[in-house]
Amino acid sequence: MGLDNPIHLALLLMILLLVFGAKRLPEMGRSLGHGLRGFKDAVSGEAPIHRLDAAEQDEPTAATGEQVSSERIAAAGR
Repeated sequence: MGLDNPIHLALLLMILLLVFGAKRLPEMGRSLGHGLRGFKDAVSGEAPIHRLDAAEQDEPTAATGEQVSSERIAAAGR
């Protein structure tokens, strides 16, 4: 009587879709993934990969060859 039956999973997904909507579900999944990844990194003691040294952030891009500063990278992420 658990979630091992595919019909139960389909019903659960339909209810979630009705309650939260199609636009909100991917955002919630992304947020949950980021949270779990942060928790895993904190438990294992590893530094997050997305934080690079300033020297590594100022590397030229492959397409244009221009220098990309860390401020431009941070502004593009917003």
